[in-house]
Amino acid sequence: MKSAVETLNPTRVRLTIEVPFEELKPSLDAAYKKIAQQVMVPGFRKGKVPPPVIDRRFGRAVVLEEAVNEALPKFYSQAVRDNSIQVLGQPEVDVTEFADGADLKFTAEVDVRPEIELPDYDNLEVTVDDAEVTDEDVAKQLDALRERFAVLTGVDRAVENGDYVSLDLRATIDGEEVEGGTATNVSYEVGSGRMIDGLDEALLGMRAGESKTFRSTLAGGPKAGEEADIEVKVNSVKVKELPELDDEFAQTASEFDTLEELRADTRKRLENIKKYEQVAQARDKVLEKLIELVEVPVPEGVLENELAWRKQNLQQQLQAVGLTQEAWLKSEGKTAEEFAAELEKNATEAIKAQFILDAIAQKEQLSVSEAELSQHIIQRAMQAGVSPDQFAQQVVQAGQVPVLVSEVVRGKALALVVEAAKVSDTSGREVDLKALYRDEATEAEETPTEGQEAEETPAED
Repeated sequence: MKSAVETLNPTRVRLTIEVPFEELKPSLDAAYKKIAQQVMVPGFRKGKVPPPVIDRRFGRAVVLEEAVNEALPKFYSQAVRDNSIQVLGQPEVDVTEFADGADLKFTAEVDVRPEIELPDYDNLEVTVDDAEVTDEDVAKQLDALRERFAVLTGVDRAVENGDYVSLDLRATIDGEEVEGGTATNVSYEVGSGRMIDGLDEALLGMRAGESKTFRSTLAGGPKAGEEADIEVKVNSVKVKELPELDDEFAQTASEFDTLEELRADTRKRLENIKKYEQVAQARDKVLEKLIELVEVPVPEGVLENELAWRKQNLQQQLQAVGLTQEAWLKSEGKTAEEFAAELEKNATEAIKAQFILDAIAQKEQLSVSEAELSQHIIQRAMQAGVSPDQFAQQVVQAGQVPVLVSEVVRGKALALVVEAAKVSDTSGREVDLKALYRDEATEAEETPTEGQEAEETPAED
């Protein structure tokens, strides 16, 4: 077999491959065997039909076609190895010349990994936010904790912003009730804007037992995007009462006896969060700088696949919550054109980042140990909400182990560059990322996020 490579552009090549007919013999033998297993010929057992009989009954052309189809992937793979090409995706194969007894000639166009000229990535300079915690930060965190222990108390007055109401909703279009458009005893914070457009305005001034109808656009369900009449009935009106911030609250809400102890612990936890955020910021900014410094051509086929995957993933997420893409775009304040441009930009940068980190990993001869892969599987399983054993089984069945290995290697490559970078905060102080890396896992496990605390629903009297 002979092969040659023609570079079409920095990310695509054409392989021209020529195979002598005698090298097709194993594929011809396999073709006869396969056809013999599939056909029934009087006088012969299944699988025992001789090649001459197959040629007479079904034609030599059928055998040749089967042989070529069987041979092409093997000779293509051999050509890739012989020419040391790092291919991406599936090739476009074209048989240019073939006849019985003659050489097989074909071409294969395929995307390839671009050659990257890495810059000096030692001591890159980036700036991250300060990790200082202010008294205001502590106060906000304590207020979020108070929210978790708030109680709802009923009031006999008209609805105001910030009240919590229990309400019934019913959506109709031209007098016909919308499928899935009815809900009863829904708890809702007035002014939060978390439900249908126009609801907050309709509720203001209503009292328990009153009903009102307003027009709005449905955001989800089979009638998403259509105008509907929304009837809302207020069942009850309640206000949120927060506990006093004192030693008694500290004893109720934590393991501490005094408010000062709780405040000190809160400050420490916030410092841990901000240090963790510095690590994440440093990673992002180092990666952004690498992308700026390195010229990385992106293969069209790879970009198309990445865009298709991202669109499909978004569609599945929207379907899970009953939203159309149009309704989601409206809620995000984006046009379809803006979303498409943003999606392509993010996909392009993600592909460039992968190529750069792969190149660094190759240069630094980074590898993955079994312990590192196991730890990564545990982390991914936690994110997916399944057990590590179940996640590992899914990965193996889907043939995705190499993908996970690549993720770990890229993470190590980025960590190597980040740890070598010169990182300063906005006040000009040097940040010791190596020390932060050592404590990162422990601090992340011990520290709750402010958002998690603030989204708790108050208890009712």
